[in-house]
Amino acid sequence: MLIAGEASGDLHASRLISAIKRLDPQAEFRFFGGDLMAKAAGCRPDLHYDRMNVMGFSEVIRKFPQIIRNLSSAKKLVKEFHPDVLILVDYPGFNLKLAKYASKLGITVDYFISPKVWAWKEYRVKQIKRYVDRLFSILPFEENFYKRHGYKVTYVGNPSVEEIDYALGHLPPKRHFIERQGLDTDSERPIIALLPGSRRGEIRNNLPVMIAAAKRFPEFRYVVGAAPSVPEKFYREIAQDPGLPVVFGCTPTLLKYSQAALVTSGTATLETALIGTPQVVCYRANGLKLSYKIMEKLLKVRYVSLPNLIVNNSVVPELLVHNCTPDAIVRELTPLLQPSPKRDWQIAGYKNMRRRLGTSVATDYAAELIVDQLNASSTPVSRPERPRCPEHPERPRRRHYHRRRPKAEE
Repeated sequence: MLIAGEASGDLHASRLISAIKRLDPQAEFRFFGGDLMAKAAGCRPDLHYDRMNVMGFSEVIRKFPQIIRNLSSAKKLVKEFHPDVLILVDYPGFNLKLAKYASKLGITVDYFISPKVWAWKEYRVKQIKRYVDRLFSILPFEENFYKRHGYKVTYVGNPSVEEIDYALGHLPPKRHFIERQGLDTDSERPIIALLPGSRRGEIRNNLPVMIAAAKRFPEFRYVVGAAPSVPEKFYREIAQDPGLPVVFGCTPTLLKYSQAALVTSGTATLETALIGTPQVVCYRANGLKLSYKIMEKLLKVRYVSLPNLIVNNSVVPELLVHNCTPDAIVRELTPLLQPSPKRDWQIAGYKNMRRRLGTSVATDYAAELIVDQLNASSTPVSRPERPRCPEHPERPRRRHYHRRRPKAEE
């Protein structure tokens, strides 16, 4: 059973499902997730992540009853399906509560993609140590972080490396990309890519300031790389621009053919760096100086963007909260749009980051560890018939495992 609460989790979990199925073709899956997981597993999600994805304190309060219902549904599924292993994908506020529940039922709990406890809410490490059997990290510095807390994690590689390498190996010619996306084929102006985030709140805060900055460079044109779960109409309403160029499902291609990018902090900053496109990290949030001061007190790290965190150096400029203004963006973006020492510095930093990420295929490595552990340290036991995936009721029964949970002193 897998739980993924947002688009990036759906992508990574779908690849993990495919890797597990290659090792164990008879594996049965139930999950909370999205369309990619559904395609990989061959059945619909028990709950789609679009009913789980919330952002910010106010939205959590507003949707609190729905969150409680979702958690109740997840617990019910855990109890009835009683999986051999529960695999949690990021989404810590929800998943750590479910980990506690599954742990009490004696179910093995694995975590793929660690919560960002090294940035804030470090107290969650205690919950992870108590309720999570194994954690598979996708960021190399996380091993030392958890080691300081007396908890061993395994760095399996970063899934974005494989995903971006695949995307770069299947790029259409630039002319075909421009024609296919309905962009102005007569314009020879180079592109500035705008990636304002995957959640509506992020887009609402960041897209207007990104456009305001990009308009200062009339010799360039700007194109928005859209999130799959957000309709095109929403971008145009936020931008107040019915002709806003918006592209879906081709962000790596957009980035590869862009001179530079404005990117909201998150996995997109790592993907942009792997592609090699210079970037400015923008995170407007509410834009209040007080919010920034509070964030400074809460954060336990010097940087917020993944390229800087991985290299432990200021490879890309970070403009956060009230510091994210059109003037500041223009100042940082200008040297990246032309040959300059700052542009060269970023490209060199990207290469260093890529070396640190290594070459392991994260989902394959994690799948091997998950399946090997179940096969090696478990003993078959009888168990009542579990609910099956509705699309595949004819699948043969697999072996069921009961893992002896260690005593506290062990």
